[in-house]
Amino acid sequence: MNTSRQNDRSRCAVISFIQETMPMPEEKACKIAEKFEPRLIERHEYLLHEGKIGNEAFYVEAGYIRVFVNDPDGNEVTINIFQPNSFVNNLVSFFRREPSEENIQAVTACRVWVISYDALQFLFHSMPEFREFGRMMLILGNLSLKDRIVSMIRHTAEERYAALLKAKPDVFQHVPLKMIASYLGITDTSLSRIRREVAQK
Repeated sequence: MNTSRQNDRSRCAVISFIQETMPMPEEKACKIAEKFEPRLIERHEYLLHEGKIGNEAFYVEAGYIRVFVNDPDGNEVTINIFQPNSFVNNLVSFFRREPSEENIQAVTACRVWVISYDALQFLFHSMPEFREFGRMMLILGNLSLKDRIVSMIRHTAEERYAALLKAKPDVFQHVPLKMIASYLGITDTSLSRIRREVAQK
């Protein structure tokens, strides 16, 4: 298939995501989507390294991406897992122009759509519809973060596993269990035990 035609078809996914997040005329959504550029990401490739300033935001069309930090002992702790039709960005580094404390890494080969900091700022200042889209993305991100914090405190490991299995079942087919266990705040052994117990019910 012609690469240009494939990109045009794939850009429809970006347009749909924009309209699902913040309803707006297709013409406006298309103008926003024009600022995104396609990129293929290899498995294990980093989209952002700790200590670097985030200059890009990503719409994930295909593949799985994780965000992780290194604890004081050098262990990798996965703090988020993104699946297709997600928007990935380190907001603190991106907007404050500060070095990131997080790493963003492709777990699988991915196809993403990239928007630069400068292009995003242009849209913020020139399109009210994009400001509303950005506001909604911030709201949804904050709600997701709050839900995760509450879940880590109030819910058992079994409940967190069940919630992830319900919300993102495909994650278990594409993301190593070690990363999933880290995301759930448990050990690999505990995750294996929970999975056995669930399978036996």
